[in-house]
Amino acid sequence: MQAQAGMGTIHKTTVTFLSMDEDPDNRVPMPARRLALMRSVEPPAHYYRYLYDAVGRDHIWVDRKRKNDADLLSIIHDDLVEIYVLYVEGSPAGFAELNFRERGVCELAYMGLIPEFVGGGLGEYLLAQAIEIAWQHSITKLKVQTCTLDHPRALGLYQRMGFTPYAQTEAEVEELD
Repeated sequence: MQAQAGMGTIHKTTVTFLSMDEDPDNRVPMPARRLALMRSVEPPAHYYRYLYDAVGRDHIWVDRKRKNDADLLSIIHDDLVEIYVLYVEGSPAGFAELNFRERGVCELAYMGLIPEFVGGGLGEYLLAQAIEIAWQHSITKLKVQTCTLDHPRALGLYQRMGFTPYAQTEAEVEELD
C-alpha cells in the first residue's frame, strides 16, 4: 500500500528480524563464473553510494541516501564495519556490509546484488561468504533484518542459510523523490 507524504511516496512494509547463534557451516560452492570477493577498505562515499543505489534502488533503500558524506563516511570507515564487494568478470555485482559495533554481535547491515546479476546462485554465494566472514570474528550472534520491499526470495534465503526469525513489525518507508 502506498500513500503520498510531504517528500515522497510512503511504502508500508513488514520487517522481519532474524538471527543465528552459531556458525551454520553451510559452505556454498563458487558459481561457475570468474568471481572475486574483496573487502573495500574506506571506500569513497561516491562508490559506496553507487553500490547502495544500484543494489537497493528497486527495494526502496533510502537510509544511507539521507546521510551527508561526512555522516556516511563515519559509518563506512569505522574500523568495526566491513564492506565486501562481489565482482563478476571484473564488474561490481553486489555487496555485503558487516557491522561489528555491538560487542559479540555482527549485524549484516546490507546485502544484495545489482539487478543484472540476480539469479545463478550469486546471492546465495555472497550471503554464505558474508556469514563465513562474520563467524571468523569473536561473535556469539549474527543478525539481519529484511522486509517485504526486499527481493521476494530474501527471507527464504536467510532462513535456508540458518537464520531464524525472532520478531516482526510493521513500518513505513518514505521514498526519496
